[in-house]
Amino acid sequence: MLKGARPARTGAAHAALVVLDAAIETPKGEPAPDPAGDPAAADADLARRESEYEKFVWDNLRRNYLGNYLHGMLGMTGFRLVNTPTFLPAYLHMVSGSNAIVGLGLALQQVGGVISPIFGASRIEHRTKVMPAAMWMGGLARTAVLGIALSGWLLKGNVLVGSILGFMLMFGLFMGAQRVVFSLLMAKVIPISRRGRLQAWRNFTGSVIAAALAYVAGRYFIGPNLFGNGYGTTFVFAFILTTLGLWALQLLLKEPEPPTTRAQGKFRDRLREFPRLIIEDRAYAWFLVVQMLAASARIATPFYILYVGASVHMTGKLLGALSFAFIGADALSNLIWGYLGDKTGFRLVLLFSLAAWAASTVLLIEVHAPWAVFLAFFGLGAGQAGYNMSAQTMILEFGARDDLPMRIAVSATAESITATLAPLIGGQVADIFGYNVVFGLSIGVLAAGLLLLVTAVKEPRTARLAAL
Repeated sequence: MLKGARPARTGAAHAALVVLDAAIETPKGEPAPDPAGDPAAADADLARRESEYEKFVWDNLRRNYLGNYLHGMLGMTGFRLVNTPTFLPAYLHMVSGSNAIVGLGLALQQVGGVISPIFGASRIEHRTKVMPAAMWMGGLARTAVLGIALSGWLLKGNVLVGSILGFMLMFGLFMGAQRVVFSLLMAKVIPISRRGRLQAWRNFTGSVIAAALAYVAGRYFIGPNLFGNGYGTTFVFAFILTTLGLWALQLLLKEPEPPTTRAQGKFRDRLREFPRLIIEDRAYAWFLVVQMLAASARIATPFYILYVGASVHMTGKLLGALSFAFIGADALSNLIWGYLGDKTGFRLVLLFSLAAWAASTVLLIEVHAPWAVFLAFFGLGAGQAGYNMSAQTMILEFGARDDLPMRIAVSATAESITATLAPLIGGQVADIFGYNVVFGLSIGVLAAGLLLLVTAVKEPRTARLAAL
């Protein structure tokens, strides 16, 4: 039951164990009571609490909007430097000399995200406050980035390769868990009509900064091998920026207590409920298939930059320029994707973004002029940005609110399973058949996703409004 606005816990830096203890001690939610056993009174009480919850959200919207914006902007800046398909694949290929190892690294990162979303959802869905768990999970994800950076200075040879792979697994593990928590936090404090523009502006500003930093990192960090390890220096910057964003969210966010939450259940029992979440909503079930197909298209992602490097001499300047194109496209396109999603729903955004992703892959294969390579990376950045925004936002609009944490976890787990296999297969296929075959497979699954999206997935916002 909503008891008024209680301030979120603050403090510049909690130790990991303190945050974990806080997460465990956070009050657990209970199903709404039935006042005096009277169904009519229970309905009235629930309506009152829903109204108070809605009022809390709008009363604290400015503060929560700013907190989410700063967290997303700074996090986007830092994590873009890690996740862009240039720096980390190129670094792993440099220290290992193997396409298969590059694929293995990306696969391990996705393996970390297979089970952790389900675990994260089961730990928070019964709690009225989830911010302490968000700090713990987010902090450990950032620690993994720092581990990748420090490994380059402290280790060499196979030990260095093994360390990077281990930290990529850790990074995926806690990124998967935090995906559920931060998506739930946004759904709790940002109204549905404001989510697109929030993501648009935080992604735009974050990506503009990341694009500039990518160029600087390529030219001034990696090119001259700053401090003896230009890649390590780049990842240290990523760690600092993402940590600042997490602190901003902790200081600013005021989290409401929802009118109802699920009763706490066993992890195994929650796994058994997965089929129900999928079967009950056919539109969501087909959306899940589209997600998995799009995740399969990432079979080609770590090899975009290696494909270019196989045909031209790869310099730090060129690496920075292509990273700038990829991240800059993310920045510019997010403004379009966000406002379009708020206006029409995110199904249309998903459709356009998958089409742009496929078309850009075709361009990269067919035209090898410098302008075409730059344009292809720009289109890949725009397409993947639109996919990420639409997939993460559409999921918040299917089904009941109390099932939201586990529904996010189902999607994250299904996507991660597919994305785990894709880089592993891609690395082997690239070594045996070449990059063109890998890119062809990526285009094929994107085309299949587009076909399903057009024929089987309905806009969830339309269905929700029709039910009101």
